[in-house]
Amino acid sequence: MWILKSLGWTVNNSFPEVRKCVVIAAPHTSNWDFILGIVAAKAIRLEPRWIGKHTIFRWPVGWFFRAIGGIPIRRGEGLNYIDQLTDLFTETDRLVLGLAPEGTRSRTDHWKTGFHHIARAAGVPVLMAYFDYPRKSVGIEQMFYPSDDIEADFEHIRAFYAGHKGKNPEQASLIRVRDKTA
Repeated sequence: MWILKSLGWTVNNSFPEVRKCVVIAAPHTSNWDFILGIVAAKAIRLEPRWIGKHTIFRWPVGWFFRAIGGIPIRRGEGLNYIDQLTDLFTETDRLVLGLAPEGTRSRTDHWKTGFHHIARAAGVPVLMAYFDYPRKSVGIEQMFYPSDDIEADFEHIRAFYAGHKGKNPEQASLIRVRDKTA
């Protein structure tokens, strides 16, 4: 906490008493978001896990990424990462899974919906965490259980993130489900 405070940041910790959840963090517009997120999580004594391509977990840095909560995920080869993570929720007593649904630091016309599918399949809530660089504020404020109406859930998510700005606001992705006709 002292690191964040010395840099002028405030932390809003409204983390509810839940043992398992998916935390989405946005807007994700800079490499600094990952570092800021890890430091803020440590400040509120939260031990989030996060996913990354299995290739980043190789020597010489793989041990470090695992130590700070990384979970290697294999894509392709007929492996479904949503199933892999749903199984992990089933197998563990406590799991806070942090994800950046934008999936990239560059602007896109939609968010990835894996967080929604994982939370629904695992029967866990989604918590919304934010970065707000102009206000130098980071936190977790709202929780919801995803419904089978993903469009309504995304409307709720859009409303929550409307007032928060990333480090590079022009790179923020549109908070919407991908157009299936594209």
